[in-house]
Amino acid sequence: MPHIKNNHNDCEGQDSLKEVNARRVDQLIDLVEKHTRTERHLEEHSNITDLDEIKYVLELQRQREEQIKHLRNLIAYGKDDDFYKREVENIEKNLIYTEHYLDHNKHNMDEFTLQKTMEKQEHRREQLENLKHLQ
Repeated sequence: MPHIKNNHNDCEGQDSLKEVNARRVDQLIDLVEKHTRTERHLEEHSNITDLDEIKYVLELQRQREEQIKHLRNLIAYGKDDDFYKREVENIEKNLIYTEHYLDHNKHNMDEFTLQKTMEKQEHRREQLENLKHLQ
């Protein structure tokens, strides 16, 4: 997800709003193309794909749809009122899922992966705290 700012129309450095929106349009096109390719792939190969993989892909598609909605709102209206709410919900969900995963699997994980996962959880907690202050 792009860097979070209070006002999404603030431009960093020499970037004009036109340049920022041009990059947003490019990102939107890329997301829509990925979404479309994945939909086609699911339609063609869902009968031979593992159920867990299908669940993962459907979640990825849902995230892409959220990103598409976010970019559309930024380009069309210059803001996305629901962005922070959705981000908080997503981070909270990921925190919970990962905590459950760690509770059940940390004894089977290698030390490096365990450490990185715990660092990621700490980063999520920091992100959550920061987002709650911005709302």
